[in-house]
Amino acid sequence: MKRPAILALPGLLLLTAAGAVHAQPRAADQARAALKRIGIAAPGIALTIRPAAKPYYRVRVRNGHMAVEGSSAIALVHGATQYLQQQGRVSLSWEGRRIAPLTGLPTGDTGPVASAFALRTYLNTCTFGYTTPWWAWDRWSDEIDWMAARGIDTPLAMEGQEFVWRALWRDQGLDDATIASGLSAAPFLPWQRMGNIAGYRAPLSDGWIEKKHQLQLRILGRMRALGMKPILPAFSGYVPKAFADRHPKARIYRMRAWEGFPGTYWLDPSDPLFAVLARRFTQLYTQTYGPGDYYLADAFNEMVPPIAEDGSDASAAHYGDSIANTAATRAAALPVAVRDARLAAYGEKLFQSVTAAAPNATWVMQGWLFGADKAFWTPDAIRAFLSRVPNQRMLVLDIGNDRYPGIWKTSGAFDGKSWVYGYVHNYGGSNPVYGDLNFYRSDLAALSASPTRGNLTGFGMFPEGLHNNSVVYSYAYDLAWGENAKRPVTDWIADYARARYGAAPPALLAGWGKVMSGVYATRYWTPRWWREMAGAHLLFKRPALIAADYPAAPGDEVALRDGITAMLAAAPAQPAPLLTYDLVDFTRHYATLRLDAKLRAAVAAYASGDVPTGDRNAATAANLAHEIDALIGNQQETLGSWIADARAYGDTPVEKDAFEEQAKAVVTVWGGAGHLSDYASRAWQGLYAGYYLPRWQMFLAAQRTAALAHQPLDTAAVATKITAWEQAWLKDRRTWPRHRPTDPIAGVRRLLADAGQP
Repeated sequence: MKRPAILALPGLLLLTAAGAVHAQPRAADQARAALKRIGIAAPGIALTIRPAAKPYYRVRVRNGHMAVEGSSAIALVHGATQYLQQQGRVSLSWEGRRIAPLTGLPTGDTGPVASAFALRTYLNTCTFGYTTPWWAWDRWSDEIDWMAARGIDTPLAMEGQEFVWRALWRDQGLDDATIASGLSAAPFLPWQRMGNIAGYRAPLSDGWIEKKHQLQLRILGRMRALGMKPILPAFSGYVPKAFADRHPKARIYRMRAWEGFPGTYWLDPSDPLFAVLARRFTQLYTQTYGPGDYYLADAFNEMVPPIAEDGSDASAAHYGDSIANTAATRAAALPVAVRDARLAAYGEKLFQSVTAAAPNATWVMQGWLFGADKAFWTPDAIRAFLSRVPNQRMLVLDIGNDRYPGIWKTSGAFDGKSWVYGYVHNYGGSNPVYGDLNFYRSDLAALSASPTRGNLTGFGMFPEGLHNNSVVYSYAYDLAWGENAKRPVTDWIADYARARYGAAPPALLAGWGKVMSGVYATRYWTPRWWREMAGAHLLFKRPALIAADYPAAPGDEVALRDGITAMLAAAPAQPAPLLTYDLVDFTRHYATLRLDAKLRAAVAAYASGDVPTGDRNAATAANLAHEIDALIGNQQETLGSWIADARAYGDTPVEKDAFEEQAKAVVTVWGGAGHLSDYASRAWQGLYAGYYLPRWQMFLAAQRTAALAHQPLDTAAVATKITAWEQAWLKDRRTWPRHRPTDPIAGVRRLLADAGQP
């Protein structure tokens, strides 16, 4: 039989082996199937797998026929969609897709396009609470194809694990009722998995567990068919209270009260029970879902490691996150030698627990803690924790470089461990319009050129929530493949807009440029956590007198308004659907900034006794809230769609009602006695007029009454009233059905006029 040729491509060593060659047609078929699901007519596209040392693709077009070669099925899908986006033929995003005919493609050759990163990683543990708890297979199928189109090959795959946790605790003698009462409600499970909470809004229903079990089988089947290597869950030490009660002599520590929730229970890795549970969990997981290459174990996510020998400092420790504005931990004050010895032992045992039942696996951990708790996780502490883990058997996800940049530099690139560089970008699913495309471009260029980057293995985006600012994710993953590292962002935007809208005349692109200056030059949305109050905008935060001091939002409101106006002027009479979508999104963001200014002015006016001015600003704020709420009914998600998806997951009326309340809670009050209320605030229809505005109206009415009586506001009384209202709102059974505007462009024009100038 004739040997396949080994191609010599610049910078690429192409490999052949009997097994790899045999697998090539199957991988190409999977790529073709993904393109077909996306909507690309792939029968006329030649797809060829050529295994290589680096991920790469190449697209050639001759006589209108397109041929794509690449190192994997993922490379083929990415290469085809990326080339077609550059030709203005294909646009994929959470908001929708546009697929144009592939006729008349120009003759050309991209040459080999290789990624500098062996891995392209995606998702955050929190995404599975803030976005996906109610997803069914159709939605996951679309997302996996979107991943392939972006060239992602190592996504987190956290669905379906409660099926395995239940089996583990059954093995340990716990009955089903006890297990269910210890498992948090669906949207809050990520924090249960990381040991922050336990049993919040329990019990977790068997029906939900089984649905996610069946879903994960399909998710992993699709990911593996495309050649992805999903990151799977592992045991990190957290155990139910019932298990702790059954083992009073085990080294189980009660951990700190995260955000005011009761402390959880963590089993010391040095205790013999730890190895037993860790091995059994992975065995059960493998029996259920098959083996993996990467396993995620986050033992100390926003939790301080116990350092005292008896674990007495576990519950006493304060978390050093600058968000919480707390002091350095008691643990950090212990002798460095004691701390480092304990941390080294923890790291070693955690690695061994991951590999006990999966000998060739890589331990994955998120590096968020290293930036969020710098008081404890000094460079020496990080070095100690990682010191006994083989460099090539660990993968650190350095996710927070938009919020906590440079941890990799101060830690010596994680002391030789494999690591992935990336950004969270989205926190809680809150969806202000922001990002910083020029920053991503310059930041990745500097990273690639750094001689101290160590064993940099991958790039990733790690959003806590999805369905917003698609342009950020498209651009970042394009940079990860090196396609646009040397092109000005404006050139990339021109291709993006042409593919997204079907046409992008110069006047429209000029408008986009102003929008970029207005909102897409913001690396981190600082107002989302202001004076220990969560919420993406002032309107979204729980009302308080300090609102009078609320700062200006990041970005340039004047440039944003000018950009929207220019795009409107350049738009055709019947704009493309995605152009309409973007204009609505930009406008609701701008109008919300103006609404915040009116709230700030109203609070200040009432506080000074100027009732007429307070009344004018309060009325304008209310009108804007209602207008925004009416305008955004065509956007991807609304409060009503979120509730409908949650109710659809239920099998009985009682279950549907419970899921509805849980869905409403996670995007509003959240829970605990800390600072989580409005952390996951959303700019959704239903929330503007039905939740955020009523809270402010109660507060402003109380302020007005106090001002008229020349009395100070009774802040405690109004806070109690608002809290009671919030709890009643969760249970009111209003499902907030979507109401679509008939003429959104007219609504945009009207809202711009009513919002006024900055």
